[in-house]
Amino acid sequence: MATELVKCEVSDYVALVTMDNPPVNAQNTQFHHDMMLTFDTLSDRDDVRAVVLTGAGKNFSAGADIKGRAGKTRGLGEAWQHNRNARECFHSIVECRKPVIGAVNGVALGAGLAVAASCDILFAAENTLIGLPEINVGLLGGGRHAMRLFGHSTVRRMMFTGYRIPGPELYRLGVVEACVAPDALLDTAMDMARDIAAKSPIAMGLAKEALNAIEEMSLRDGYRYEQNKTTELSKYDDSREAMLAFAEKRDPVFKGR
Repeated sequence: MATELVKCEVSDYVALVTMDNPPVNAQNTQFHHDMMLTFDTLSDRDDVRAVVLTGAGKNFSAGADIKGRAGKTRGLGEAWQHNRNARECFHSIVECRKPVIGAVNGVALGAGLAVAASCDILFAAENTLIGLPEINVGLLGGGRHAMRLFGHSTVRRMMFTGYRIPGPELYRLGVVEACVAPDALLDTAMDMARDIAAKSPIAMGLAKEALNAIEEMSLRDGYRYEQNKTTELSKYDDSREAMLAFAEKRDPVFKGR
């Protein structure tokens, strides 16, 4: 898997994915394609059970490549293609079969917020700023992704004013699991990833699939879906091993089948 603007390293069942488009990891067409290829590939890799996503340098992602777009006129169909690529980029994270932990360093603005909101679990550095600056640069968008993280009034404040929420406030609001010093961020996220990677990959895949599916279901339909997934999981060796290990008071040995 060779990608230009997204780097990936795998060790001990954990993939470290780094957005690497200096200086601020702005998003363009190549970025979107590289992200999709990376996360779609990770979905298929048996040697990956958890993913950590972060940004190279001092920022997570400052959003769309405004400088690259300023003053340019798009040809017929190009705007639709760009929008579709951006959507699918974010959904490749949501739909990745492995849990994705976002280690948000520095700014995550606009489309960068969408990348963060597409992760399963978030950690932030103390210098993190998450916001929707589109109103100030002649654009719109990102509100629906922000609604996955923030409440009604906060989303509108962000959308209407460009307000950027700092790391400590993100923790107070319950948006991130922890807000830590910048030099401790990656270690904190990797510790969580290793904890997840130690679980059954079968159970973890079904758990993420269930959570994605039930997010907008009713209570009755959502819980029924989860119950059905539990029944499905019970047919696997990993499920039987987990129960046996619990009964025998030992650590389980999962084989992913």
